[in-house]
Amino acid sequence: MTEQQTINIANDQQTVEALVRRIEILEAEADIRRIQARYMFLCDTPMPEYGVKDDAERIDLIMDLYTEDAVWEGVGEYYDNQFGRAEGAEQIRAHFNEFWGEKQDPALLLNAHYLTSEQINVTGDTAEGQWIHMQPWLFSDGKSLLRSSRLFNTFRKENGVWKITRTRTENVFVAPLPSNFASDYPATSVLMRD
Repeated sequence: MTEQQTINIANDQQTVEALVRRIEILEAEADIRRIQARYMFLCDTPMPEYGVKDDAERIDLIMDLYTEDAVWEGVGEYYDNQFGRAEGAEQIRAHFNEFWGEKQDPALLLNAHYLTSEQINVTGDTAEGQWIHMQPWLFSDGKSLLRSSRLFNTFRKENGVWKITRTRTENVFVAPLPSNFASDYPATSVLMRD
């Protein structure tokens, strides 16, 4: 083998290794994007995941997205007092049980999450993601509002699966909407039904 052939093989190997790293980053970004979108999907009302019997099952599905040592926190002058900080899977589960566990009065009829302004940065088996999200809310008493938040979340790959290690949300604004702003909305989602 000539010296040039050896150099060519080494260059080819470096090219393949660089391509593999790039593919791994792209796959990680896609997995993280799906995890974040799934989290928001599972938080929508009415619950769009077909076959989910109750909020306890919804919470189980959400908790499957988190690591055991994850943190969920609301930060900033508006969210500090509203959401606080939950550390570890047990506290995060308790946070969601408070939100869905008791019958709300007035009941939440509609809540949909819209994600935008995505930025995902992957470094090996960890990643950070930033989004802005908006969500309209409609309650059974007619009260309606539009909420927007910035998200700065972190992720870690565990046993080959990406999981959320931190959900951090900061209020951008809360704006009242006209009472009963939505005239047509489903009581139950049938989107995922066969």
